[in-house]
This record gives sequence, structure tokens and C-alpha cells, in this order.
Amino acid sequence: MTAALLRTAEALHARARVGRRAVVMTMGALHEGHATLIRTAREIAGRDGEVVVTVFVNPLQFGAGEDLDRYPRTLDADLKIAEQAGADVVFAPFADEVYPGGEPQVRISAGPMGERLEGASRPGHFDGVLTVVAKLLHLTRPDVALYGQKDAQQLALIRRMVRDLNFGVEIVGVPTVREEDGLALSSRNRYLSAAERRTALALSQALFAGRDRHAAQEALRARAREVPATRARAEALSAIGESRAAADAHAVAKAVPATTSGPADVVVAARLVLEDAARLNPPLDLDYLALVDPSDFTEISDGFTGEAVLVVAARVGTTRLIDNLPLTFGAAS
Repeated sequence: MTAALLRTAEALHARARVGRRAVVMTMGALHEGHATLIRTAREIAGRDGEVVVTVFVNPLQFGAGEDLDRYPRTLDADLKIAEQAGADVVFAPFADEVYPGGEPQVRISAGPMGERLEGASRPGHFDGVLTVVAKLLHLTRPDVALYGQKDAQQLALIRRMVRDLNFGVEIVGVPTVREEDGLALSSRNRYLSAAERRTALALSQALFAGRDRHAAQEALRARAREVPATRARAEALSAIGESRAAADAHAVAKAVPATTSGPADVVVAARLVLEDAARLNPPLDLDYLALVDPSDFTEISDGFTGEAVLVVAARVGTTRLIDNLPLTFGAAS
């Protein structure tokens, strides 16, 4: 399949449409994570539909001192990757096509959710993201738009914008794609030296440590609920053979069987990995680590049930990286 390279919305609108149009928005420098998004879009659009990949480095979402100038521009390579993954069109508009007359005077506000975590670290970032997403949704007119779950807060805000402002488009989140060693794929990974990349692995390792702690807690709670809250329960926990249960079975037996595991313990397990990485050479400089409700990105507390996201952001050298992992607390897990 040969993907058409289009520079204007007029040219895109002139194409005949039969089935569904699925759009994947990128800033270029495509990698396997983007290819996964495109392949998923192809499955959703079907043989009769159309897959459009946008390539646009949006200046509005880069703050002062960020890497707008050095952000990789690899359009020829991007076109090949998009073609191989199943795209019909690569829409790569120039800045004056997206922002005629210069930067827009009217912009989308991300609201309170856009000021937390990533938004607090990068003021105005999500206003720029939502503004360009809104523009590109209008310019490409899709039936469905796909975004990676790696940018969890961005995905949550796009979903909220589409719902709150009545955009007639379906939003689909696609799971994070990782390297074999666990590092989440990112266009910024290419900035890392070999030593920096080894340190950067702490982000995913911390998330996995939090996930493992959560899984152990949930398994322990589930088994604890299966026996009476008596000495017999303590003995049953000791017999499980799990280190955490055996270490303090009597304490657990005296506790009321909980429906959830402790979010604070999950964060602690992840933070220990990050603290170790802060002592490496080069060190990891943690920005934030939090366990949040994906509906509004407020931090959850003990007793929470339902879907949550463990999110982390850190800097290694001059490169800032983010990652996250979804978790389920309570009876639904």
C-alpha cells in the first residue's frame, strides 16, 4: 500500500469517503508504538475505510526551554513506517495550515485536570495539546481517533474534551508498547546515551514493582476473605506459603478483610526503585510519582475501588520521560 502525502485539509477533504475514517495523530519521528496505533486503526477502519496519520510538531505544547527546535523531523522515514503499518494518507500540514495568521488567540483550556501532575510540571502544555487536537479533528473529520495510553493524562483530557464539547468522534486508547527491557517506546528515547538509557529503565521497573505489590496484596486479601476472621485464618495465611502472608499472618488475621489493597503501599514499592535510581550515575531526577483516578487525575486513597493509573515522570540527563501502568483495585480486579 502506498500512502498519499497531503499538505492541506482541502486535499484531504477532496478524497472520496466510503467507510469509516480513523485518524492517528503524531508529531512524527514514528516508531513501533505509532505503528501499533496505525495497525489498530486499520483494523477499526476495515478494508473499505481510510486511515489517516497526521504528522505535525505542535509549537503550542512546548514550553520555554523545552525541545521544540531539536524535536526530530523525519518525514520520509515516517511515510514509510505509516505505509507499512497500513495508512492510506499521511497528512503533514505546514504551520500556517493549522494556525493561519499565526498562533491562535482563542484556545482550548484543559481546566483543573490539565493543571495536575504533567500540567503542573509543564504549565500550559495541555492547553496547547487540546487546541491542536481540536484543530486536527476539524481538519481531518474522522469517525474515530486513536491515541496511546502511554500519554495517560493527555488521553484522559482528550476524552473529556470530546465529551464536554460534543465532538462527534469516538476516542480509542491503545496500550503502551515497550522495548524488550520494559522501557516505554518514545520519540525522546533517541536522546538517551547508553548510560542514561540504563538509568531510564527505572521508570518501568518502578511501575512493575508497584504492580507486583498490588497483585500480591490483592491475592492475599482474596484468600483472607475465604477463611473466618479467627486464629484459623492466621494459620491459613501462614500455610499459603507467600512471604508477605507468612511474615505477618497474625496481624492480617486480626484485620477486617478489606475489599481493596493499599494504594499507599503500591506507591511506596515503586518509589523505592526510583530512590535507588537517584543514586545511579547518571542519576534519575524524579518529577512525580502518583496513583490516580483516570477520570480526573486526582490521587486515590486507601479504600478506593475501581480503575487507577500509576504514573511517573522523571528526567535523565536532559531528557524528560513519562510512563504509566493501569491497575484495578477491589472486587473487580
